Amino acid sequence: MLRLDDLHLFIRSSALGSFTAAALESGVLPGQVAAAIKRLERELDVRLFARTTRSLRLTAEGERYLPTAHSVLETLRQGRESLHGDSHDLRGVLQVSAPSDVGRNLLLPWLGDFRREHPDLTLRFFLSDALADLNRDPVDVGIRYGIEEDANYIALPLVPWNRRVLVAAPAYLARRGRPHTPEDLKQHDCLLYLQQSRVFDRWQLGEQTVQVKGPLFCDDADVVRRWAVAGEGIAFKSWLDVSANVAAGELEVLMPDYPGDVRPLVMVCPHRKQLSAAVARLHRWLQARFAEQWPCEADHCKGG
Repeated sequence: MLRLDDLHLFIRSSALGSFTAAALESGVLPGQVAAAIKRLERELDVRLFARTTRSLRLTAEGERYLPTAHSVLETLRQGRESLHGDSHDLRGVLQVSAPSDVGRNLLLPWLGDFRREHPDLTLRFFLSDALADLNRDPVDVGIRYGIEEDANYIALPLVPWNRRVLVAAPAYLARRGRPHTPEDLKQHDCLLYLQQSRVFDRWQLGEQTVQVKGPLFCDDADVVRRWAVAGEGIAFKSWLDVSANVAAGELEVLMPDYPGDVRPLVMVCPHRKQLSAAVARLHRWLQARFAEQWPCEADHCKGG
């Protein structure tokens, strides 16, 4: 008979790539994790992990079984929630991932307020500009910019009108001049960062895409915004990330006749079975916060 603890240790071992790390996180001994995996493999009659002295990775059978393990534990969690009815209080653990800039500067205080409304809820918040693997990483939902056409996840809208804008500090513009066309950007210091593990150096402005370059690069997009405020160059960032700086006069929007590409902000989860009460409540909460912050439609808003 399958043990729920064994399923949990299987999921965490696959996410962390180590029996030792899974044991440390779960408060058990590494030998207990290894024993749990052996029991699970014996019960399923397959080998779930390929082990060497230096690495641990899922086998093809382990890769196929991982979504099932997630689904089993999620179904049990939903069953526990249903026993409490639709009560106002949320319980359990909610794990959320988000991009660095919007995560630090908007979501961080809002999530603090959300958890204070639900003191029995444990919130785990992961900040990274690398996209979380929803089936492997320890997250329940992710906050993301953009929607992939072939996405195999559920996307719940948060800010559908958001788009990228070109911005620079008055000090930079005074020093280097103001670009008027996308081609002009080739003569400017453009601030670069990673997008889906690649350097984001092809910027779409209106119907044109321009290859840019610059002397500064960071894997944290929040740092790029700070560089722009400091006058180090031109940034191409989400309106959600830079609107406060624009309102404060720290940044100016450039070339409004060449609008940036639309980048809707969404909340994503692997499948509808994971739309728990906590996820649904958080989605409604965040939608309300964004609507309060930007009480406008796309065509009435500077970022639209």
